[in-house]
Amino acid sequence: MDISIVIVNWNTCDLLRDCLRSVFDGLRGLEAEVLVVDNASGDASVGMVQAEFPQVALIESEQNLGFAGGNNLALRHAAGRYVMLLNTDTLVHGTVLPKSIEWMDNHPEIAVMGPRVLNTDGTVQPSCSAFPSLKYLILQALGLTRIGKLDSYRMTGWDRSTERQVDVISGAAMVVRREAMEQIGLLDEAFFFYGEETDWCLRFAQAGWGVTYVPLPAVTHFGGGAVAKFNHRRDVMMTEGVTRLHRKHGGILAGMACFAVLTFHNTSRAVFWTALGLVRPRRAGNRALHFLSVVRDLPRAWPKLRSASTNRAAQ
Repeated sequence: MDISIVIVNWNTCDLLRDCLRSVFDGLRGLEAEVLVVDNASGDASVGMVQAEFPQVALIESEQNLGFAGGNNLALRHAAGRYVMLLNTDTLVHGTVLPKSIEWMDNHPEIAVMGPRVLNTDGTVQPSCSAFPSLKYLILQALGLTRIGKLDSYRMTGWDRSTERQVDVISGAAMVVRREAMEQIGLLDEAFFFYGEETDWCLRFAQAGWGVTYVPLPAVTHFGGGAVAKFNHRRDVMMTEGVTRLHRKHGGILAGMACFAVLTFHNTSRAVFWTALGLVRPRRAGNRALHFLSVVRDLPRAWPKLRSASTNRAAQ
């Protein structure tokens, strides 16, 4: 089998329907399987897939396992030479699927490839990045990443019209070589939200594999999707994920430094927007409330050890 396409869903029925339609239209003769993991949705997602896409391998989880845990449920059953992780809020266009397989076949040293990802207005989305080092986090906390030349984390000075070795490919649309996955293992389930694909890409690179962005057109990523339902908790979980990443790969001191920088980032924004809200409440009120809520919940963001962490090889 050429490719196993894995999609994890949580309460995004309509987005999932559109995504699946685009996937099947885009297979273009590939020998493929599509696996959908439903992370204990409360909407009509399961019934929709069963009724409208009987060819999909549907895996129902009794609880929300997050991005890593949900994908791993499918990855343990995937039979393709390659697997492609897709978010539900994506649309596959043109020949990007067969072109991705062709490119990976011609580059056996690459473990992870990311195609061009577009925003809804057709502009290119920064779907790859550098590792979120302390240097980049500090620049972001100080607001210096608004200066394009200093935003080397998101690589905003590059138009993504050329191939490039990168540190991280976004899990919204990433193609992974099965051989490499069998060597380094599945996603680490200690990461519930954010950091899991960064950790995975880093582990591939540490094992000697390449991680590459290739401007193959294209996948549209709407953004939001299930993530939009998290409101301020998104930033809290992001803080937890990035801190866990630094703690795992740099030790406890690196984790503490990362947590301190992110705490400063959110606290400084809370102070700024609250102060501005005293003068312009309509403009700043919602942002002030958002960051105040994040700061309130930051004590929960220090990563706890989880027995669910797994680096088991794909079976």
